[in-house]
Amino acid sequence: MPGPRTPAYWFDGATPPLPARLLEPVYAGAIALRRGLYARGWRRSAHPGVPVVVVGNLIAGGSGKTPLTIAVVERLRAAGRRPGVASRGYGRQQAEQARWVDADTAPALGGDEPVLIARSTGAPVRVDRDRVAAARALADAGCDVVVCDDGLQHYRLARDVEIEVIDGRRRYGNGRLLPAGPLREPAQRSAACDFRVLNLGTESGPAHAGASHGAAHHGVGPEGAASVEFGEWPMRLALGEARALVGARRLPLQAFAGQRVHALAGIGAPERFFDTLRGLDIGVVPHAFPDHHAYRIEDLHFGSDLPLLMTEKDAVKCMPLLRTEADADLRDRCWAVPVRAELPEAFWVALLQRISIATQRASAPETPA
Repeated sequence: MPGPRTPAYWFDGATPPLPARLLEPVYAGAIALRRGLYARGWRRSAHPGVPVVVVGNLIAGGSGKTPLTIAVVERLRAAGRRPGVASRGYGRQQAEQARWVDADTAPALGGDEPVLIARSTGAPVRVDRDRVAAARALADAGCDVVVCDDGLQHYRLARDVEIEVIDGRRRYGNGRLLPAGPLREPAQRSAACDFRVLNLGTESGPAHAGASHGAAHHGVGPEGAASVEFGEWPMRLALGEARALVGARRLPLQAFAGQRVHALAGIGAPERFFDTLRGLDIGVVPHAFPDHHAYRIEDLHFGSDLPLLMTEKDAVKCMPLLRTEADADLRDRCWAVPVRAELPEAFWVALLQRISIATQRASAPETPA
């Protein structure tokens, strides 16, 4: 059965419960102390010797980091670089063990997002609770850029470029720190990031009007459009053809228009996926699961034989179940909906320039004291 979900009061304007409000200053003090230790040099960050790009967010839960990470890796490879991806591999079994992840790694061992990244890009992917060790392993394996999937708050890993991904609909929610709100760090931390990317979702989804708390102070204009003037780069998620989880069949998403489907999403913001399908005139029967949910075959039975559409992140975990435990009817009804992150060309020019500068800095001989 689905586990606990994101507290509604983080985003719906309701007053957080008293225990959460009492714990918020304790959490705030802990993160301020930790940041202060690194800022004063009492704790030291370590660098792997090649440029490090961190793709992260300030809120707990999803905001679109994985599609952007995949896009960054692909753009780096197109520019002639050899990127690798470092990740903690949240929710994986045997989490104390570092491992290489490829397209055939079981998601239970590699983590759903690292496996998806490996399948989508073919780039080296290393999962390790120690992100410094992961970055060094990638550098030793010949990678000339490390892209860190998440880890904005992992200060032990020194980084050259920080990219914050902001959910264009939820933004920072009620603007409060955990557990009273979704923020892992104060919203002011955003100003220290090199790039702020606003995930506006898909063209088919509803307008992301930036109605969440504090939106007017973070560069959202009419209809929630991102503005480079305010230091935010707009990101759209383009939908690809639906792909069968078993076999090589593909269908345009328009083939499902006008009919009802089961829609499954175990991501940080499942409603975004459901709204995307609704925007294509698909009748959605929604089934939301917690982020990083470990699926069982029973989770895919909903009492009717409608088509079942799911995100690619869910598909990497459901595919092994379908191949080993499902009957032919269920296998034939399951489809993955891929997305691709699209950003202005100027964003990529600016990012590659930052990485080029970091490369020159890393290769420059040290000046004697």
